[in-house]
Amino acid sequence: MRFVDITNDIAFRKIFGNDNKKKTLISFLNAIISLPDNETVKDVEITNPYQLGKLSGGKSTIVDVKAKDSKGNIFIVEMQIAEFHFFQKRILYYTSQSYVGQIDKGIGYEKLKPVYFIGILEFEIGQGTNYISKHKVLDVETKEQVIQDVEFNFIELPKFNKTIEELETNIDQWTYFIKNAENLDVIPENVADEGLKEAYLEADKHNWTKLEMEDYERVSIKERDDIGRMEFAVEKAEIRGELRGEIKGEIKGKRVGKMEAIIEVAKLMKQNGVLSEIIIASTGLSNAEIEKL
Repeated sequence: MRFVDITNDIAFRKIFGNDNKKKTLISFLNAIISLPDNETVKDVEITNPYQLGKLSGGKSTIVDVKAKDSKGNIFIVEMQIAEFHFFQKRILYYTSQSYVGQIDKGIGYEKLKPVYFIGILEFEIGQGTNYISKHKVLDVETKEQVIQDVEFNFIELPKFNKTIEELETNIDQWTYFIKNAENLDVIPENVADEGLKEAYLEADKHNWTKLEMEDYERVSIKERDDIGRMEFAVEKAEIRGELRGEIKGEIKGKRVGKMEAIIEVAKLMKQNGVLSEIIIASTGLSNAEIEKL
């Protein structure tokens, strides 16, 4: 066996967004979302199923799968490879849209169902040492959850360093799969969950078509090229003395505080041929703002 890189756009959606392999997504959702035993996810409708043709020329830095279970609960799963400006605001906006978009004007609020966001991140966003964190609207003093229905879950891959022998929970095993699958050549012996087993089989390159592998490799090359262009842009600017100290960390996903610094980075990236979608993801600027540069 030889497994693909799960963080790759094509691989992520093929494994988690495949309408013919829903057992994988159901298992993953039940592993990370703390639902009562009588409310666990039994079935899902994937609202944006994996379709190779639509992915071929798609984005490479933000990938997502949206699904709805039999009770109407909505799940958003994203793989994010680099932090960008206003990342937290974007996911709050995106998740809120999925919540309010459930009903039209004149329909009662009782029809609204919970929305769960799951972000798998290749960077750190919180100060805690645990690789998984859950965020809800809580009373600051009592920790009571009066306002419900929206929940954010983050898996911070850089904080996950467990070995196979140290895996204790289903989410441990899922996170190990996401982070390490491409470096394995067999399915770990301690994998008992059927959904996770299916995910490993789906990630095996031998089970991919020639067209799927071509798209997978194309996305991998594109991501490496975009990173190379960004590094080159910053390196050239540093040599010319055009890049100030406060924005040297931009390509590593660090946030910057001054709009002029963000615009300066965007200009450099545009001058060096970086795609607009990558500039948007890295700086938080809109496509209209980038076109004006």
